[in-house]
Formats: sequence, C-alpha cells, structure tokens
Amino acid sequence: MAAQTQSQTGPTGESEHLAAIREGVRATVTRFGDDYWLARDEDGEFPHAFHQAMAEGGWLGITMPEAYGGAGLGVAEAAVMMHEVASHGGGMAAASSVHVNLFGPHPIVIHGTEAQKARWLPRLIAGEDRCCFGFTEPDAGLNSTAIKTFAQKVPGGYVVTGQKVWTSTAQVANKIMLLTRTTRLEDARKSTDGITIFYTDLDRTKVEVRRIPKMGRKAVDSNAVFIDGLFVPEEDRVGEEGRGFSYILDSLNPERILIAMEAIGIGQDALRRAIQYARERVVFGRPIGQNQAIQHPLAERWMYLESAHLMATRAAQLYDSGYPCGAEANSAKFLGARAGHDACLQAVMTHGGYGYAKEYHVERLLREVLITRIAPITEQLILSFVAEKVLDLPKSY
Repeated sequence: MAAQTQSQTGPTGESEHLAAIREGVRATVTRFGDDYWLARDEDGEFPHAFHQAMAEGGWLGITMPEAYGGAGLGVAEAAVMMHEVASHGGGMAAASSVHVNLFGPHPIVIHGTEAQKARWLPRLIAGEDRCCFGFTEPDAGLNSTAIKTFAQKVPGGYVVTGQKVWTSTAQVANKIMLLTRTTRLEDARKSTDGITIFYTDLDRTKVEVRRIPKMGRKAVDSNAVFIDGLFVPEEDRVGEEGRGFSYILDSLNPERILIAMEAIGIGQDALRRAIQYARERVVFGRPIGQNQAIQHPLAERWMYLESAHLMATRAAQLYDSGYPCGAEANSAKFLGARAGHDACLQAVMTHGGYGYAKEYHVERLLREVLITRIAPITEQLILSFVAEKVLDLPKSY
C-alpha cells in the first residue's frame, strides 16, 4: 500500500539531488494550505506571503547564475520545483506567482551586459523586484512578428507606444519586459527582424493597467496594458536592437516543460483528493471506490499523468544536455495539460455534487488547470509543429 501511495503522490526514482530539491521546495510550499489558497481565490490578492517565502528559500533564483545570487541550476531542477509548487493546493496561482522568475528573464541572463545582470538579477532573485511581461498583443495573438507596439529612437533611449494584453502580475509589478518593434513590419527585411526587447521600470504615469476578470487564477492578475509615450533609457535595452525575436526563442522550450510539470502537479493533487474521497464516501453500504465505474477512470487518469511526466522529464534532460528538444517540450506541454485537466475534471465527477462545492477544492483546481491547455501555446499549434517537424508533413500555416 505504501508503494501505491508514493507513486500517486509524485514521481519515484529521482536522483538524491532532485529529491533534495523536491523536499526543500515542499517544506516551503506546505506552509500554505488549502485555506490560504481558497482565500486568495476569493479575494484575488496576489499571494505576497507565499512569494516572499519562496524568495527567502532561494527558490526564485534556482535557474539564475550563481554570480548574482542564484543557484545556477537547469531545467530539470526547475521542473521538479514547479511540479512541487503546483502539487499542494495552490494550483496555477502558486505556480504563476513564481514561474515568471525562472525563464522569463532568460534574455537578460543570455544577452544582457554584465552591468545589466548585476543591476537587475539580484533584485529579481531576492523578490525585491517583480516583473511582468508585455509580449502578447490583441491583434497579434501567437504571431509575435505581427506586434505593433513601437519603440521610437530618441536621444538617450526610446519612446514606446502601444498595447499589450494578458500581461500577468502587472498590478503588482514594478518592472516590465517589453517586446516592441523598432522597425515596422512593412519596413523589415524579414518578419522576424526589427523586434527589440527592453527591461525597464513600469512607469504608471505612462502605462495604464486594466485588470481582466477571468475564470481562474484570480490571485495572479491578467491585464490589458496601454502604453503612451513611455521613455525607456538606452541602457534598458536587452541585447542588440532588432534581434529580440531570436532572444525570446531561448526560453520557449523551458517554458513549455515547466507548464507541463505544473499541469501534471495540479492533476496529481486533484487525483489524490478524488482517491481519498472515493475511499471514504459510503453509498449503498459500500465505499464508492469499490465500484469499477469509479475505479477505472481514476486508474486511467493516473496512467496518463505518469506518462506525461515521463515525457516532460525526458524533455528537461534533453534541454540540459544541449540536445534539440522542441518536439519533446511541445509534446510534454500538450500531454501534461491534457492529463492534468482530465484528472481535475474526473476529480470533480468523483465527488459528485460535492465536487461543485468550494470546500472540497477540486472545482478550483479544475478552473486553475484549464489555462495550461490554452497558454502559452495552443494545442493546435503544437500538433501542427509535430506534424511538420517530426512527421515531415507540409507546413499548414
């Protein structure tokens, strides 16, 4: 029985190194129970106490260079961390509050100057600065080359005007990473040329932030952002002007792997709750978990979660070893999100009417996990990518 419980609560066979990271993260995460996350779901407040605890534990800098106060570890370690963060009731509210610190600032780590890294990274690692990411635009969606936010060169820097949408944590952030055009699309030699990244102060006299009411993850705000004449000093430009599109590619595969692990963690959390309820709930004189109609869907959800976890682990290993992992990372995101969502849905169904009640938390986990099927890339684009890059079929878009 003990072996069964262990496999239900998380992956087995990890190295001592990864197991130590998991235990360390768990010690912090489990200080914040269901009541804390239910309250954040009700009031929509950013989980400041949780974020600060993760910073104090040194977890916000797990992938950052050691020279700036980070741990200098890889995607495999970050994946274990985010799996654990998502596995204890906080769902995407917990995961998203720290996720952006891991590979969101990656362009700074790879392409920033030493002065920029010394100025920015220690404050991110310590939780003193909070950064939002202004990448997505209303009319561009996943087609990042079609963005219209424009940075006009002026003496000493740039003046930025434009609009972003689905910008997470902009309500509490004091910094923003901006994806802009410095050459308009119609004037660029290639659609991927002329895109520039900036990391700068979120000056609210020039930037209006409007919160978007949404289905789940209420505690981590999503926003429409309107930028009107924001001055950005030249020293806040990351890398070379016009090469920003290639810079954001550096973090795409790690992001997909982490999202997969978060969805899997939420699904395993929901599955644990469903199993416990199935053992304890007695109807017609027997626990409902004795009925195959309850057993079989839960068993199937466990299989899919474990399979998705193996794919995500494989993708992380490939990335950290320097091998191509686009197919594996995208597949992990697809499979992890599907498996996590299906497990949460089955948990609600297992609880019956009580699954609809907030006190059992599974309805909240279902609302939290759904976003992983939508963002940061759709299932349809993943399928198109695999069809083209793996199956060698003609590009469909």
